[in-house]
Amino acid sequence: MKNFEPDFANRLSTAADAKKARMKKVKKIDPANHPKFAERQAAKLKLSVEREARRAERKATKVAEEARKAEEKAVEEARKAAEEAAEVLRLEEEAIAEADRAVELLAEQKAARDARYAARKARQKKGRR
Repeated sequence: MKNFEPDFANRLSTAADAKKARMKKVKKIDPANHPKFAERQAAKLKLSVEREARRAERKATKVAEEARKAEEKAVEEARKAAEEAAEVLRLEEEAIAEADRAVELLAEQKAARDARYAARKARQKKGRR
């Protein structure tokens, strides 16, 4: 066998045997073949589900908080609008009251003028007789 040179078929079978040996070795270290693999996968799945549940809970809490803040903001805006409307109404009432006072003052001034005019005419009439 000193001068044995493998032919092509021998080299192919040797390569196939080596490939089978490597695959067998890889399958031995494959985690899917490990007896506790299913337990670890189940634990990972459980943790993933719990993580997603916490994430969904945080999101729901955040949405609820945003809705509460929006409601508070709407209530505050409505309160401010009511206050502004009340202030406008108060200012209008003050303006109307001021206009009424101005009309009364003008009426009093006219009455005083008319009284002075009447008194002057009376004095003039008295002086002509």
